[in-house]
Amino acid sequence: MITKILSRLVQLIEALIEWAGKLVSWLTLLMVLAVIGVLILRHGFGLSAIAIKESVTYMHATVFMIGAAYTLKHNEHVRVDVFYQKFSPFKKAWIEILGFVLLLTPVCWFIYYYSYKTVAFNWALETGSNDPGGIPYLYVLMGLLLVLPVSLFLQGLANCLKNILFLMGQSENPNPGLTEEQHHV
Repeated sequence: MITKILSRLVQLIEALIEWAGKLVSWLTLLMVLAVIGVLILRHGFGLSAIAIKESVTYMHATVFMIGAAYTLKHNEHVRVDVFYQKFSPFKKAWIEILGFVLLLTPVCWFIYYYSYKTVAFNWALETGSNDPGGIPYLYVLMGLLLVLPVSLFLQGLANCLKNILFLMGQSENPNPGLTEEQHHV
């Protein structure tokens, strides 16, 4: 019973993270188009496009803040795995669980705790751009400072639960390593 609940929770979290990651991935294309647009306006027509230029920063921040959990979900984050890759699936599961409890959770808490007052202050003031013609919604972007730790924590929790289910014998190995052929390439 509890394993079904945990499995369902993992599925829900990962579906949310997957959806959000795929959604914001389109912002990378829009960033490129916006930069091209700014360059064409500035060098082709001598026009300044502050709002478009600022939108690139907004999109980049959004991709990073929301994409971090997506990256963690797909195990594409930076990892120094000199020893990890040689560990047994059992050891890897324990490392993932301990990493979540001892490293990721405190970091997420720290980011959330120390960002909350800044975000609340900026929302209260409805902080906008300092530049005339800039985007007046900087406070909305600042709200992503709270989305980052929450989404990272949720994906870390899903990873942790997958490893717990594996250790309980209720799921397959969530941390497959390199195959023997890949070690020798």
